[in-house]
Amino acid sequence: MNKSSPTASHQGHVPHSRQPEVYYVPPESNWPIVGAFALFMIAVGAGLFIQPKSMLSSFGGFVLLAGFVTLVIMLVGWFRNVIQESLSGLYSHQIERSFRQGMSWFIFSEVMFFAAFFGALFYTRMISVPWLGGASNNLMTNEVLWPTFEAIWPLVKTPGGTETQAMPWQGLPLMNTIILLTSSITLHFSQLSLEKNQRTALIIWLEITIVLAVAFLFYQGQEYAHAYQEMNLTLQSGVYGNTFFLLTGFHGLHVTLGTLFLIVLLCRIAFSHFTPRDHFAFQAGSWYWHFVDVVWLCLFIFVYVL
Repeated sequence: MNKSSPTASHQGHVPHSRQPEVYYVPPESNWPIVGAFALFMIAVGAGLFIQPKSMLSSFGGFVLLAGFVTLVIMLVGWFRNVIQESLSGLYSHQIERSFRQGMSWFIFSEVMFFAAFFGALFYTRMISVPWLGGASNNLMTNEVLWPTFEAIWPLVKTPGGTETQAMPWQGLPLMNTIILLTSSITLHFSQLSLEKNQRTALIIWLEITIVLAVAFLFYQGQEYAHAYQEMNLTLQSGVYGNTFFLLTGFHGLHVTLGTLFLIVLLCRIAFSHFTPRDHFAFQAGSWYWHFVDVVWLCLFIFVYVL
């Protein structure tokens, strides 16, 4: 009996403990092309919607709405497929490592995305504006390009002569900062509750996080309404208005996606999809939410305070 093991090994019979893991390869899916088409409709619809009031603007609104509906359908369908594959036991440890690497690279790509916008803000404030106001260029700037130009930030005046106001950091921005940072703490407590198998605390802390996320989006909408109606701060308010709404708007979009992510996690918790040892989807949502919070903290400092 002792000699049979090497013989079997030479014949190609590998012990069970050394057998390679099966790497599940999902079948072809139509969801990526559906998602790409949805994003295309959103881009086209948004471009038409912001045009002056006309038939194109009305048509753009319908295209924009159809794009968002298609995007939601894609997300629901794709999430459902991945959840079914996970619950069916098709994912090995190697696939879990692949998911972690994929989520890490996704967050890294998002860091680079916001780094480009922060880089544009830095270039405008620290290079372009001082250069236009320099001694060698000030005469040309004032006489040819912008007669009332002053090399100060924020540029609340536009070349057309209109004047706006800079958004102060007190009030709604400060309150939203506190709300978002608090939501990061409550989500951390929720994850700790999951790891300790404390289901009631897990649900309560996650629900509080979702409520705080919705509150952030609501108050950001209030801030935009105040900016447009009372401060004359719009996307047409020169480079300051452009950078302000691009940075805060894209961050608000990420908060919206993160909130949907948290709602999906709450629904999965209701169906007991997670265990203290197997809950990478929850970890991924937590990583993304903490990333969104860090971006807002940088945004609050460099856009509102400085």
